[in-house]
Amino acid sequence: MSNIKYILGHFEDPDDLMHGIDKLQENSVSIYDVYTPMPIHGIEDKLGIKRSRLGKVAFGFGLTGTITAISMITYMLVIDWPMNIGGKPHFAFPDFIPIMFELTVLFAAFGMVGTYFFANHLAPGRAPRVMDLRATNDRFVIAIDARTNTSHDQIDNILKEAGAVEIKHNERKYVSYE
Repeated sequence: MSNIKYILGHFEDPDDLMHGIDKLQENSVSIYDVYTPMPIHGIEDKLGIKRSRLGKVAFGFGLTGTITAISMITYMLVIDWPMNIGGKPHFAFPDFIPIMFELTVLFAAFGMVGTYFFANHLAPGRAPRVMDLRATNDRFVIAIDARTNTSHDQIDNILKEAGAVEIKHNERKYVSYE
């Protein structure tokens, strides 16, 4: 069995990359991932990537902030130290809307920053997932899992026909920055 884990097709033009994806899908070659230095419109639909769940995650963090604000206000101003200020009730809801809003935004912002670092392997202690360092600079890269696709020569020919300027066979899963 070969020790090649990934076949990388390097493209210089996003149109050639999209053409390469079409050619690979026509020949029933499964694509592991595509790495680009900039966003490409329509590539998610072409690769069959589902819609992101980040909106639901942000809502969850915001809801946690709102519940935290309501809990803190209720405990501090109703249970722990109730004060009579101008005859108002202890929990005057309209007075505390700005506090609830600010904690909602704060929790959502910090939660999404943490989620971003975790999801993109940028958190401390996690290895970054970079197939080829040029993919973040000026190249468009199609990564094909060599273990599930056995005909490596056929894949190389398809990539060359599609306009790949370079084809590499990776033996390691990820390239480290060290």
